[in-house]
Amino acid sequence: MSDHIAIIETNGVLEIHIDRPDKKNALTGPMYRTMTAALADASSRPEIGVVLFAGRGDAFCAGNDLKDFMAGPEGGAAAFDFISAIAAFDKPIVAAVQGLAVGVGTTMLFHCDLVYAAPDARFVMPFVNLGIVPEAGSSLLAPAIMGHARAAAMLMLGEPMDAEGADRAGFVTAIVTGEALLDHARAKAAALMAKPPQALMATRRLMKGDPAALQARIAEEARLFREALASPEAQEAFMAFFEKRAPVFKRA
Repeated sequence: MSDHIAIIETNGVLEIHIDRPDKKNALTGPMYRTMTAALADASSRPEIGVVLFAGRGDAFCAGNDLKDFMAGPEGGAAAFDFISAIAAFDKPIVAAVQGLAVGVGTTMLFHCDLVYAAPDARFVMPFVNLGIVPEAGSSLLAPAIMGHARAAAMLMLGEPMDAEGADRAGFVTAIVTGEALLDHARAKAAALMAKPPQALMATRRLMKGDPAALQARIAEEARLFREALASPEAQEAFMAFFEKRAPVFKRA
């Protein structure tokens, strides 16, 4: 356990558990750093074949801890480093998702190969609501996976998507009962470990395609994200969030 992240290693599967249930597993800079280091470790060790992400408690991940994120540049830098790491990770990733998956709690899933969701899973990308823009390549991957119309509802309107909608959209692999969710994800990770490793890795690379376009989009999103974060719109949106009121945006 380190910084609300628990690491479990079993038979070649490295499990990364987000363990801050009292805050709906909202992520801080140190938590991002721990996960980024775990991915680097998993990538460098040939005996690790699969990574599994899970969240403890009744939520998968409520996204950034906004107070931590706004406290200084470290939180944002750590978040972007994690995004780069998971996007470039070279081994299969499995995720078990229950309850809320907000912001990066949803966008990180675009880089997972198998995503299993409990019936209560709820995916939300409220970036525009906060006066900022999408990250983790989601502006490219969401339309590609679920179509422009569904992606627009999530990214432009900030509308949530439930587990059934995510299943229909092709965003999740399957819906699994909450009681069986983690065991099911672990069984699928073990099944991946039993496959011929070189053939599995080559197949994953072929499915992912040329990474250049994705990395370019992630970089463009990061630039616009940083610019937007300093804008009057974002300042009003964040202030309204902390003050628990409706934001008021000015139009030119």
